Amino acid sequence: MIVVLAAGAAAGAATAALPDANATALDRYLDGLKSLRTAFTQTVTNARGMQTEAGAGTLVVLRPGKFRGDYQPRAAAAATGAADAPPATDQAASSAPGERGQLLVADGKNLWFYDRELAQVSVKPVAAALSATPVMLLSGSAAQLHDTFDIGAAGSHDGLDWVSVKPRSAEADFSHAELGFAGDRLARMVVNDRLGQTVQLDFQRSERNARVEPSELQFKPPSGVDVIGTPQS
Repeated sequence: MIVVLAAGAAAGAATAALPDANATALDRYLDGLKSLRTAFTQTVTNARGMQTEAGAGTLVVLRPGKFRGDYQPRAAAAATGAADAPPATDQAASSAPGERGQLLVADGKNLWFYDRELAQVSVKPVAAALSATPVMLLSGSAAQLHDTFDIGAAGSHDGLDWVSVKPRSAEADFSHAELGFAGDRLARMVVNDRLGQTVQLDFQRSERNARVEPSELQFKPPSGVDVIGTPQS
């Protein structure tokens, strides 16, 4: 379950950051960010505060608007070392019996979502997937983010400086998010979705402006899986 990577990408060209007087820790983090390579752990709790899922994954972002997120639930992540491994290329995306987890790739034209357990791929044009989703917080420009979200400083707690993010659109996939920064490092993201779930992502081994190979942001549906939708060529 990739809640933070559920859908959506900012596809326009990067624009100038906001004036310093209005900048948050998120604006400062995105200033000069061209790419990001990171691992994360993810936990999901329901409206009663009970943990319902945990896992790990990797995320590669190439701004603006391209990314690759690979998530494995806990059992699969432990077996494959998902939080330590680099993101797979499309050549390594084949489906095998018993595979779990999801892969989400925005290649600049299409948004691909591959559910390994269901052996199913869905694809839609990136332009049709431009909704206020959490991944946009890392892949969009500062100006795009402030057009799409209400963003403001949210104080300090748990040793982190926090930024609050609320979508302006009622069609967004989440109701509220907070990003926690340790100095100039993004350490945590907490997302509240519209089903009452809370998703927490803790980022490790983040590499800012990392080298990203073109093949990492490409996807070819594995042989034998069902494909829903028609990709843009």
